Amino acid sequence: MMKNTPSLDLVEFIETQILPKYAHFDKAHNMEHVTRVIRRSMELVRMTGTDIVYTIAAYHDLGMSGPRAVHHITGGRILAQDARLKQWFTPQQIEIMKEAVEDHRASASHAPRSIYGKIVAEADRDISPETVFRRTVQYGLANYPEKNKDEQWERFQEHMEAKYAEHGYIRLWLPHSPNEQSLRLVRSIIANPAALREQFDHYYNEEKKN
Repeated sequence: MMKNTPSLDLVEFIETQILPKYAHFDKAHNMEHVTRVIRRSMELVRMTGTDIVYTIAAYHDLGMSGPRAVHHITGGRILAQDARLKQWFTPQQIEIMKEAVEDHRASASHAPRSIYGKIVAEADRDISPETVFRRTVQYGLANYPEKNKDEQWERFQEHMEAKYAEHGYIRLWLPHSPNEQSLRLVRSIIANPAALREQFDHYYNEEKKN
């Protein structure tokens, strides 16, 4: 029978050597984010290797230490080159984990290559309305500080339409996951411009106070 908790020595290594790296990333990829992805990944685990899922979730955004556009590729390379993982995993398992990190990105055009990748990709898609709207506002303020509120609103709308709307690029890989209901709610708000503007104003004003 597959154990349902990761190895204690692996947890100690991850918590002391890997997770602190997230303190240097932006608000959308910080310690709170990776902790949430780990927790959600563990909730989605059934009969898969728990140590494998836990480790993929912990490493999935380490590539944010480099260019965001290729962070999934960088993250996979960081995992594959971390010789310390050989204490717990075979070369074949490390290759699977590398591929899962590469496959986690929401804009990926193909399904993750393994069930491990699908679990962590699904866990990474925190599609609660609050998280979706707040993170989008945070990203705009952090990366386009020169834009005024109207320009931030325009960028916010474009991102919502491109990623989360009915024909957006986000994909869910596990049927009947909690994300399905959340995505329906987000899409209902996007379809109502007045409601979407209300959400933007709320989170924009909150973030500007901080």
